Amino acid sequence: MRDDIDKVLIDRKTIAHRVRQIAERIVADLPDERELILVPILTGSLIFVADLIRHLPLYLRIRLLSVSSYPGSATRSRGSIVRDELTSLPGSLAGGHVLLVDDILDSGGTLKLARNLLLERGPASLHTCVLLRKPRDAALHVPADYVCFDIPDEFVVGYGLDYNDYYRNLPDIVTLRREAIDARG
Repeated sequence: MRDDIDKVLIDRKTIAHRVRQIAERIVADLPDERELILVPILTGSLIFVADLIRHLPLYLRIRLLSVSSYPGSATRSRGSIVRDELTSLPGSLAGGHVLLVDDILDSGGTLKLARNLLLERGPASLHTCVLLRKPRDAALHVPADYVCFDIPDEFVVGYGLDYNDYYRNLPDIVTLRREAIDARG
């Protein structure tokens, strides 16, 4: 698997440091109640969320949201759809302070869809957090309150991000060699 890597874009130590910084900002921005409903978008944000919550000394509830936008071997978003079988959102979020967490903001479709779905449930506040953001017009016009890293417009894997369900377990965020993409597609 290591031979499939073209280059390391963000190494694990840099990721760990930045996740800790973002967690500190989230805690500082919360109202005094210090209670949070965390809604990770599965499955790409799984690793990020696991590390993030370890730095959130809060009363925390997790509600899952599964959205698919990169089916199979796609390297560009194909449009976002909610997958009900893995989603555990309650009918109401009234009065709750919600943090929506996603792995990557590129087309903006997933975050917009998820954000609207949560707003319909009436939270007291809704903030968004993304691990990565690409410099695309669509991405830059979707509000993200917390962004760990702005990255070049390249296809990346690792730290939860996948290609055809592979590479999520890489501890760094990397680009792949063209041959690896062709072999796994």
